[in-house]
Amino acid sequence: MSAQTHLFRCLSDNFGVLVHDPAGGATAAIDAPEAGPVDTALRTTGWKLTDILVTHHHADHTGGIEELKARHKCRVTAPRNEAARIPAVDATVGEGDTVKVGGLTARVLETPGHTAGHITYVFDQDRLAFVGDTLFSIGCGRVIEGTPEMMWNSLLKLRALPDDTDIFCGHEYTEANIRFALTIEPGNEDLRARAEEAKREVAAGRATIPTTMGEEKRANVFLRADVPAVAAAVGLAGKPAAQVFAEVRARKNRF
Repeated sequence: MSAQTHLFRCLSDNFGVLVHDPAGGATAAIDAPEAGPVDTALRTTGWKLTDILVTHHHADHTGGIEELKARHKCRVTAPRNEAARIPAVDATVGEGDTVKVGGLTARVLETPGHTAGHITYVFDQDRLAFVGDTLFSIGCGRVIEGTPEMMWNSLLKLRALPDDTDIFCGHEYTEANIRFALTIEPGNEDLRARAEEAKREVAAGRATIPTTMGEEKRANVFLRADVPAVAAAVGLAGKPAAQVFAEVRARKNRF
């Protein structure tokens, strides 16, 4: 039986998510923004927390780790290059490593840019990717510790995932991201359709994720810096994609 997921909100706009192996009973929390909502999700599902898989060191992704570990005696796996900045770490991982959650297997991709050691967990067999703050629905993370070129390369790594991969990101930013993306690609019909879909979901009180990689490739301007029309829209026709991405990201920072 394939992996099961349970999505919930944390803090003001963070997403929490549980990944469960129904065969063996193991359950991982992807990041731990705060303990309370994770515990509520566990009670709702009846699942037992065995693991926390950390994507990066920021406090809004790690604030609940120590309390959850003390209560559940779970294993904490974190990015090797940021482990010193994350509490209560049991195991560290990097590019190409695998992590087991019961009978489920996640492959680790290093996706730096937002932070220098950020990682993504890809459950290939289940077509799930937990991308933290590297990629958002119609957006990407702010480049804080890395460089635009580093972030673009991380996005290319994610863009290579199969189109039917479900993408779980760390925040509910979809509507704001769409408003910005329409300033670059106002004629993108896939983007306009996502705008209508997001409006309906938010009005109904539903989350706008997971999205899929195929949907993001068609509508997320940050994955489209190598599309000639996007380069032209920011006055950089014929320029390298990393330079186009840097300009798009800079415009989003000012938006």
